[in-house]
Amino acid sequence: MIKRIIILSSGKYNSFIFNTNTPNFSEGGFFNAIMSFPPDYPNSPPTMKFTTDVWHPNVYTDGTVCISILHPPGDDPNGYELASERWMPIHTVESIVLSIISMLSSPNDESPANVEAAKEWRESRDEFRKKVSRCVRRSQEML
Repeated sequence: MIKRIIILSSGKYNSFIFNTNTPNFSEGGFFNAIMSFPPDYPNSPPTMKFTTDVWHPNVYTDGTVCISILHPPGDDPNGYELASERWMPIHTVESIVLSIISMLSSPNDESPANVEAAKEWRESRDEFRKKVSRCVRRSQEML
């Protein structure tokens, strides 16, 4: 469970600080993220990017979050997602944050953004947890 989310607004960006307490992800980590909104929002989805190191199957190595509701609307060219799972203008910042909370506690290793993290999640949970613990320690040192 996420203990606390601090939302700081500054025009078109929202900064989130995730203080985590999730058994599958990390406990006690403070992970900063920025949500950026395109000019045609809400017709196109925002992007969410962690600015602190995160080791997770659904977060690219550059910190960009990969979840279905942040994918462009319409049919998935790869046929993995239903159009109803992708971005729709009815989504809000709250629904995005709730989806990210769910993602943090329940990684989707079938469609990973970070293949190495997904492989560790499936095959070497202890190694996965060690890397996550390093990210947690670094996040705590940055406070």
